[in-house]
Amino acid sequence: MSARRARRGGPLSLGGVEVALGETAELRLKVSESFFAEPVAIPVTVIRGGPGPTLFITATVHGDELNGVGIIRGLLNDTGFEDLQGTLIAVPIANVPGFLAQDRRLPDRRDLNRSFPGSRGGSLAARLADCLFREVIRKSDLGLDLHTAGGERSNYPQIRADLRNPKVAELARAFGCPVVVDGPGPERSLRKAAVAAGVPTIVYEAGSALRFERPFIDVGIAGVLNALRHLGMLGGEPAAPPLRLEIRRTHWVRAQAGGIVDLRVRLGQPVRRGHVLSLNTNPFGRGQSQLKAPHSGLVLGLTHLPLVHPGDAVCHLARLEKREIDAWSEYWEGGNGRMEA
Repeated sequence: MSARRARRGGPLSLGGVEVALGETAELRLKVSESFFAEPVAIPVTVIRGGPGPTLFITATVHGDELNGVGIIRGLLNDTGFEDLQGTLIAVPIANVPGFLAQDRRLPDRRDLNRSFPGSRGGSLAARLADCLFREVIRKSDLGLDLHTAGGERSNYPQIRADLRNPKVAELARAFGCPVVVDGPGPERSLRKAAVAAGVPTIVYEAGSALRFERPFIDVGIAGVLNALRHLGMLGGEPAAPPLRLEIRRTHWVRAQAGGIVDLRVRLGQPVRRGHVLSLNTNPFGRGQSQLKAPHSGLVLGLTHLPLVHPGDAVCHLARLEKREIDAWSEYWEGGNGRMEA
């Protein structure tokens, strides 16, 4: 059933189960089988109110990125949807095999977020992506995909969106996150494939893998509620951030030598050119060298692992113009935007 027919009030079918207006259903979409020949299925919650748009929310496309699970759990448990206008499709665990193994990838070592739109007869990753794409994404009008940093890294809360697409840009700004990073997304990622299929989709990135981080979860819940209010699916007005930066250029600042890194910056911190990002020493604390910011910017991401080889990523830095760094510095020094997990 298309998103358009569901928006007009027609039935919505997922995995062969029809959900009518005013109904809530918890479904499981079978995508594979285990070594014991038992079904491997994606859990999905569908909440339908009155006629209106259909919004999907996905988490753990990378199986170890857990903050999105916390966001969806909090949203479903603490929000009253009695007056919902439209349909919410929530997928807290998209990559079930990776989630069970506490692994970013699937057992076939493929990255689900490089496998969309998938295929019914392909690899495990391709089949899982195909199921999500057919049953969830194509039956929606818009989408939110929830992520964290991968590996031993952490991300400052940010929206990633292709701002060239007016509908994507509208959703990105409505989320209310102070930092929006512009870009189309990697090839075969969920959001890029969804946008190409006519379903405006954004990514919320915040925090680290393999943990629940309450500050990042709270920002995510508030952002989803902002999006629902902006779309007219829930009552009330979305809350606008006191400051928003739309960032076009970012890059990772990398270690120049092997050793042990001592970070000198925090997530979200504004830095000027030449600011010391980290100190690097040998195991005895000698041979000290400094890694400095090559330009003014905002710390979007940091490594957690203090051990580095030459070329290892240490600090993900957004490039800011003078007026932007001045505005963010004032915001930061006023005690705003500081996020501690």
